[in-house]
Amino acid sequence: MVIDSIAKGIVIDHIRAGYGMKVLEYLNIDTGVNTVALIMNAASKKHGRKDVLKIENITDIDLTALGLVDHSATVNIIENHVISRKIKLRLPDKVTNVIMCRNPRCVTSSESGIPHVFHLVDEASEEYRCEYCDDIVRAGAR
Repeated sequence: MVIDSIAKGIVIDHIRAGYGMKVLEYLNIDTGVNTVALIMNAASKKHGRKDVLKIENITDIDLTALGLVDHSATVNIIENHVISRKIKLRLPDKVTNVIMCRNPRCVTSSESGIPHVFHLVDEASEEYRCEYCDDIVRAGAR
């Protein structure tokens, strides 16, 4: 299989095998307009198997949401066919409107327009605490 290099855009590498579609969903990229290549279950020396996502002509993405889905992935910004910047993802300390509070007594459940704000409380277990009701939510798609 041959997938050409891109002149400008983003390559998200080392995505946990099977999570490439979820990453694409979180990024909300219009695949009807943008050129996107998703390689699934490719061999990886580092992880055994991995997914890789190439997005042409887009260089501005929400790394917060991406860090929640798979913080072990690497984001490569491509300019003139060369990696101009390499970003190692991590779990964000604070997320807004990415995780939704499921507590029916939370103010975000009863009032519209209130942002869902969560703070990282335990990186090892990927747990976040709702800013309003203190409900704990395990983040990511694991």
